[in-house]
Amino acid sequence: MRPILLQGHERALTQIKYNREGDLLFSVAKDNVINAWFSHNGERLGTYNGHQGTIWSVDVNSNSTLLISGSADNTARLWNVSDGRLLHSWDTNTAVKCVQFSEDDKYVLLVTEERMGFPGTIVIFAIDPTTPDQSDEPVNVIVPQPSKATVAGWGYLNKYLVVGHENGSISLFDWNTSEVIKSVTDHEAIITDLQFSTDRTYFITSSKDKTARVYDANSLECLKMYSTDTPLNSAAIVPALKEFVVVGGGQEAMNVTTTSQRQGKFECRFFHKIFEDEIGRVRGHFGPINTIAFHPDGKSFSSGGEDGYVRVHHLDPDYFKFKYE
Repeated sequence: MRPILLQGHERALTQIKYNREGDLLFSVAKDNVINAWFSHNGERLGTYNGHQGTIWSVDVNSNSTLLISGSADNTARLWNVSDGRLLHSWDTNTAVKCVQFSEDDKYVLLVTEERMGFPGTIVIFAIDPTTPDQSDEPVNVIVPQPSKATVAGWGYLNKYLVVGHENGSISLFDWNTSEVIKSVTDHEAIITDLQFSTDRTYFITSSKDKTARVYDANSLECLKMYSTDTPLNSAAIVPALKEFVVVGGGQEAMNVTTTSQRQGKFECRFFHKIFEDEIGRVRGHFGPINTIAFHPDGKSFSSGGEDGYVRVHHLDPDYFKFKYE
């Protein structure tokens, strides 16, 4: 299974994201460039230039016309996917660490950092795809307490916001009233990633406590747990064909210069979603894996690492013949 190596960034990857059809892949990193790629062959389609700092997060709407990015330059920016035009920029008090379109593309959420006396917030804006003139007046601003938000996503039908916190807790918020519907604390350390199933009825989280967990999106019941021996930065649910999840992470970057690749544990690890057993690993990165995304058809996946590379893996026929016993 020879991966396609995408070399479009000069610094560590922070997030990669497929569009709904899976033909496009977007990547952002600690440099200030957003790259768009054809996922089947790794050809670079274009770049989106304008941010002045680390880009932490990126998302694309359901018909691949609009792209949103969040950056350490204290802005979130809305782009035209096809021609790279900057359509709008929202200014925030601190870095924007997470961005996401709602399921119906009518709203975006921004998770801002807690810094310089400013609280960490979740800011929601309405989106009008018919005009480049977007409102700077937020629909709502939520200040999560007692622990700041690190990741967030829209539940199915925009019913709730699902929020992962620095203290390891997960909360459901009513995004209109800022009310906390429910909160659970199973993880013992910061939540680093949160990705939904295709129908958004359940989701997976990764954490620095070396575990990934699957939760019901309504009840926040922890359904499954996958334990590893390394801090995790990302986790994804395989969307079709197989009942698997894949997780990735590794030793912190400051500690890996004296370790080998094997010791650093820079691997994408596959687990059986139901039985929680590890069934395989994919090696290749020369630093911690920061982000993982699975193609919507379940036949390929991508990983982005501290080494600055995106690796696109088209899965071998043996993968599809594998039977869990």
